[in-house]
Amino acid sequence: MEDRKLPFDSIYAHGFLRVAVATPRVRISDPGYNVQATLALARQGSSAGAGVVLFPELGLTAYSNEDLFHQDALLDAAEIAVGGVVSATRRLTPALIVGFPARFEGRLFNCAAVIHRGKVLGLVPKSYLPNYREFYEKRQFTSGRDAHFKSVRFLGEEVPFGNDLVFSAGNYPGFAIHVEICEDLWAPIPPSTYAAMAGATIIANLSASNITIGKADYRKHLCAAQSGKCVAAYLYSAAGRGESTTDMGWDGQALIFENDELLAESARFSLEPQLIQADVDLERLRQDRMRLTTFNDCAGEHRARLADVRRVTFEFTPPRAAVALQREVERFPYVPSDPRRLEERCYEAYNIQVTGLAQRLEATGITKLVIGISGGLDSTHALIVAAKACDYLELPRKNILAYTLPGYATSEQTLQNAWRLMKALDVSGEEIDIRPSCDQMLRDIGHPFSRGEKNYDITFENVQAGERASHLFRLANHHGGLVVGTSDLSELALGWATYGVGDHMSHYAVNASVPKTLIQHLIRWVIRTTQFEEDTTETLRAILNTEISPELVPGEDRSGAPVQATEAKIGPFELQDFHLYFVSRYGFRPSKIAYLARHAWGDVTRGPWLDEVPMPARREYDLASIKRWLEVFLHRFFETSQFKRSAMPNAPKVGSGGSLSPRSDWRAPSDGNADVWLRELREGVPDD
Repeated sequence: MEDRKLPFDSIYAHGFLRVAVATPRVRISDPGYNVQATLALARQGSSAGAGVVLFPELGLTAYSNEDLFHQDALLDAAEIAVGGVVSATRRLTPALIVGFPARFEGRLFNCAAVIHRGKVLGLVPKSYLPNYREFYEKRQFTSGRDAHFKSVRFLGEEVPFGNDLVFSAGNYPGFAIHVEICEDLWAPIPPSTYAAMAGATIIANLSASNITIGKADYRKHLCAAQSGKCVAAYLYSAAGRGESTTDMGWDGQALIFENDELLAESARFSLEPQLIQADVDLERLRQDRMRLTTFNDCAGEHRARLADVRRVTFEFTPPRAAVALQREVERFPYVPSDPRRLEERCYEAYNIQVTGLAQRLEATGITKLVIGISGGLDSTHALIVAAKACDYLELPRKNILAYTLPGYATSEQTLQNAWRLMKALDVSGEEIDIRPSCDQMLRDIGHPFSRGEKNYDITFENVQAGERASHLFRLANHHGGLVVGTSDLSELALGWATYGVGDHMSHYAVNASVPKTLIQHLIRWVIRTTQFEEDTTETLRAILNTEISPELVPGEDRSGAPVQATEAKIGPFELQDFHLYFVSRYGFRPSKIAYLARHAWGDVTRGPWLDEVPMPARREYDLASIKRWLEVFLHRFFETSQFKRSAMPNAPKVGSGGSLSPRSDWRAPSDGNADVWLRELREGVPDD
């Protein structure tokens, strides 16, 4: 956030807003009791550092008063209760949104009061009054749509009145509240739709909503859909214990959604008052809206209506003490921790790759595939995609011309894995030793290695990568085949590929929008769902247990594994994939990415792990390590590698925001620099 006085450890330094939804126990027609129940939960929310606390519809009187709402004694007591809340909020941090019946100009309105720091910011009347089934609100109330005034005299002050109000914290970007009441959400065009297009990011719904079988799920679907369409947070509070059960039941359902994602949900049918909390990422919402041209085009289409939206500003003072993040941040943003969602993700990603390659073969009329097999993760996954594409097109797998191309540093372990995989899949496998052609190239250019010196520089490495690519392209010419690329999204982000005549180039790159962390799980999914025979599955397990290495520098350890470890050079892929996601998908500043990374990776015991991730692979990183590897990422991503991404081969896009192709999700200058990102990282993230 702009206010750097806030501690790095606080959510309020990184554009989050803690929101809370309360479901107090109420007493019918007893505002004195209800105001105390309301304030007890409000104080709890304030102590937790919340910026908003939402309460149920008509919560200061209870909803189920029916014709008692026409009794002056009750209405007088309700107004006094609002005054009690107003007075108490002088010492509270959050804005409170409470429901009560309000009389103005001879009519009664079902209202919400937005109260902050001892002031009523505005009153919002319910727009759509249900008058069917068990609800007959038009018997007691007038719709806010029928009000002919824009402000009212209330508690001795002139107060804005209407459903066209957006309450904005002028000093905290993105914090803008709109209020609607229960049935307003059920309308084909809820008032919050226009408010969101006018800038509201927090939509608060005070509801009563009795419970019937299946209704809780319907509410969730409504809130999820509205939060997604409006690219907003949606807070929902339904009436609970204490409401009349003469003809209805109540479950006290409270929900918090952010852009279609459920962040928090209360226990239903609770005997005790409840307060649920969640940390809404306002910067993420602003980024999404900025990128979604459809959202902004729709706002332009309705500019006349949006011009009537009235903005009420207030000053929000976040707690100065650190407020720890209460939000699950996935360690692997490309790999859901929920097994059901992971199953769906892997099924879709794998089949996008398979059908993409099959379409390219059909379009070109080519029936043979040429692919280099190293025995590592990427080429393994590309090969099983190619095998399924042939099965899909009813082509023999022998049409896959797979070549293992050992060089100076190829380990016995990976060479064996490559051969085992090619044989298990029954493809046409061959081995071509590239060392003689590399020797010739090194001699031709006068490299010290050709004179017997142990000089393993970048030229030495790239001669090998180039010779492999050159062989594959000429083999494709010779056999009339299509070269299948193996480089993945993580490598392209970090520039970990040899440009042009190297692993950077192919005829069609099936892995180019799949990050390394997802490739590992895709292979596990292939194993788990028995896509291939047991001998293939056995080999895939062995490959998953092999350390990632480019195998370009000679040397092996005692087990026969390569000594050159990719992650020691460019950082752990699990961490760099995390950085990539938040840089490319949301454009967050580096300090926020580091903050999120520490929350996700700082404690190995916090948050869920997928069962299939073995215990030795479950790591944690302190802030210093995160800062170090994020600096590596920023330098390579913004400054040294874009020219490779500007000349990418075709590849199927797999995930939203998951492509670095200049024809899809990412366009950037090849001659850019990383100074602004590196400076923000160094200044915004403490050293310890």
